Amino acid sequence: MQLDKVVAYHKALADPTRIKLLILLSEGELNGQVLAEKLGVSPATITHHAAKLREASLINERRDKNTIFFSLNHYFIKSSATAAAELIYKNTNAKGGVDILEDDKNKRLQQSVVKNFFTLDNKLKHVPAQLKKKLIVLEHLVSQLETGRKYSEKEINAFIKSYHEDFATIRREFIMHQFMFRENEIYELNPPEMWAKWENLA
Repeated sequence: MQLDKVVAYHKALADPTRIKLLILLSEGELNGQVLAEKLGVSPATITHHAAKLREASLINERRDKNTIFFSLNHYFIKSSATAAAELIYKNTNAKGGVDILEDDKNKRLQQSVVKNFFTLDNKLKHVPAQLKKKLIVLEHLVSQLETGRKYSEKEINAFIKSYHEDFATIRREFIMHQFMFRENEIYELNPPEMWAKWENLA
């Protein structure tokens, strides 16, 4: 498993300035100049820390002319907050009757979504609008990839196009929901513990 991806996430949090920056952004989108003033640091310092947070998918950036605005990646922060604990305790949680029933229910839902959104020749009809169903579809797709293998962007595009024409959107969804990790145009599967958990959604 790619434990380094989990470590990278926590390394991004291991700095007081970055924690303060995230706390400020919890109140809403702010630009670099405002953040620098509030934290009493230089704009260059903000740029440095923002780059670390962006690499870990903790924040988003939006450019408006010459000004860059930052905002929290709420979904990733919340979904990844327990990733380390899940990795550590994953073998100790013996399943009881309620858990087994819930697993069966989830399995039936997963099968239903795959049946409804994929054709008989395994082509994706369209990406579901509902987040839960979308995550099931994305999980089904990435499960066809090889664990530990490094893919070029061209290879990932070709893989997605074998299921659906809109490879750019689906490729972004892989990254956004932490199914895959991208570095220098090279893509690799994240450990399943880091994948967005559709089972936890209502």
